[in-house]
Amino acid sequence: MNAPQLMAHGAVPNEAVGLDIHAHSDVSDYETTGKPFVDNAKMSARNVNVFYGEKRAIMDVSLDIGENEVIAMIGPSGCGKSTFLRSLNRMNDIIPICKVKGDVFLDGENIYAGNQDTVLLRARVGMVFQKPNPFPKSIYENVAYGPRIHGLAHSKAELDEIVEKSLRRASLWDEVKDVLDQPGTGLSGGQQQRLCIARAIAVSPEVILMDEPCSALDPIATARIEELIDELKERFTIAIVTHSMQQAARVSQRTAYFHLGKLIEVGDTKQVFTMPAHELTENYITGRFG
Repeated sequence: MNAPQLMAHGAVPNEAVGLDIHAHSDVSDYETTGKPFVDNAKMSARNVNVFYGEKRAIMDVSLDIGENEVIAMIGPSGCGKSTFLRSLNRMNDIIPICKVKGDVFLDGENIYAGNQDTVLLRARVGMVFQKPNPFPKSIYENVAYGPRIHGLAHSKAELDEIVEKSLRRASLWDEVKDVLDQPGTGLSGGQQQRLCIARAIAVSPEVILMDEPCSALDPIATARIEELIDELKERFTIAIVTHSMQQAARVSQRTAYFHLGKLIEVGDTKQVFTMPAHELTENYITGRFG
């Protein structure tokens, strides 16, 4: 399957089939501006490079994600932000032409070490995709699936408790508690996305990655997801890719700006949006390009 076909299956970010980083040497010499590192890092990326065949989509990105923070990743389409996000739980592994170089640490442990079990890793670092993708199963089974295969429940009562708690945390329980046997695919788009969030948190992850989770949703559903992100940060570390600068400003404590495969600037969200330190960041935020 080639890159465009994979992309049609939701498997490849824009940058895999879009911009050629090598054609834009103007960013290749930039060092990241701002504060990419934190004292309480939950995850740390060091010199991460990602290639799709011969094309380099990510160039020497080093970044910390702090515990219980929401970090937003912004930038023009094809700039590498989704590819970088997917490197944090090795989702790029499923793309045959993709190769990752560099190190990514979760609680100080390199997730790219040879002995890593990617199934267990993705239970610890869950992912919510751009388009809601509930399993073709009941609402209950969507949430119960992960805990069941990971052996997190030893009885039906324990599984029921996990399902209810996850749906409550995803602000969905009151809407679905009487129809748990109905297909998850029958819910509205916003409800489906909250179901996918419930499914992700049911296995008790430590980090949740969100790749444009609201891009297919209406403003009311988007507001519900944003409220949910604000609640979830009490328990989880969250990294979100978004094309909406307003959303980044609303939900995140830190913001990272990507441009043509490079991490250009990282800082407190308010500072990045009001007083960006780098000209490229300022140009993007003020609408001069992107």
